[in-house]
Amino acid sequence: MAGNRDPVGSVSEDMELLERHISILKTVKGNQPVGLIRLSEMTGIPKHRVRYSLKLLEQQGIIVATPDGATVSDKYDGFMREIADYIDELSVKVEELRGLL
Repeated sequence: MAGNRDPVGSVSEDMELLERHISILKTVKGNQPVGLIRLSEMTGIPKHRVRYSLKLLEQQGIIVATPDGATVSDKYDGFMREIADYIDELSVKVEELRGLL
């Protein structure tokens, strides 16, 4: 394999990260403003992973940090639509790959 990178492991890790981002976003949306510790408790995701996801989502402008906790920005709905479309595309590609086996 090129570069010793396990493509299956990489895809799996990417999917886990996407799943975590979606879980955190939906939890923030339903409980905003919400802090890191509470988000960790509500999602069952360790604090260090919640912190990392919040940082990435804030850099993308989807999460806004406030003194009272995280809130979603006006980009939330568009981002979630993009994610849904992306997942639909992945589903088609997975079926195409399955056909190659």
